[in-house]
Amino acid sequence: MQNAGLGVTCATPHRVEVMTDQAHAAHSELPGKPTAASRTTLSHIMTAGDTNLYGTVHGGVIMKLADDAAGAVAGRHSEGPAVTASMDEMVFLEPVRVGDLVHVKAQVNWTGRTSMEVGVRVLAERWNESTPATQVGSAYLVFTAIDEGGKPRSVPPVVPETDQDRRRYQEAQIRRTHRLARRRAIKDLRAARPAG
Repeated sequence: MQNAGLGVTCATPHRVEVMTDQAHAAHSELPGKPTAASRTTLSHIMTAGDTNLYGTVHGGVIMKLADDAAGAVAGRHSEGPAVTASMDEMVFLEPVRVGDLVHVKAQVNWTGRTSMEVGVRVLAERWNESTPATQVGSAYLVFTAIDEGGKPRSVPPVVPETDQDRRRYQEAQIRRTHRLARRRAIKDLRAARPAG
């Protein structure tokens, strides 16, 4: 499959499964951990100090909450410090308002040898109403587990428990393949052009 505009060939579903198996085999010396073992929800009520010039909650506030929740999940899963390596596809679906109670739900979707993709869903509900929460955003963050010297360290493989967890795992592998292909294509493009 070709990625429009980049000319990068993407992995087929079979290739994704092969890469997934290799990722598990690469760090199988650590026992696997189920997805639910590190899943968490961070809740926060939005106040006037969180607003932008339009009177809604600033996107950066939501991004920080997403990073905080994802960091907690990555630390729990890896049983130690983990740092944010990248944030992919932060999507804002609806504005968040002052007085909204925001719930940031996060879980490990995929693990490599030293890295983890954490999926985040952001929901909001009025603090004083009993209506269901609405999804207002989502993001995917990649964390690297580090040791006391700041060097990458191995992480336990995540063990998807449900069909939804398995789907998220496969989707995360596709995102990883795209990230690596994009990085390679940009590097090749820059190498082909004269400096200046």
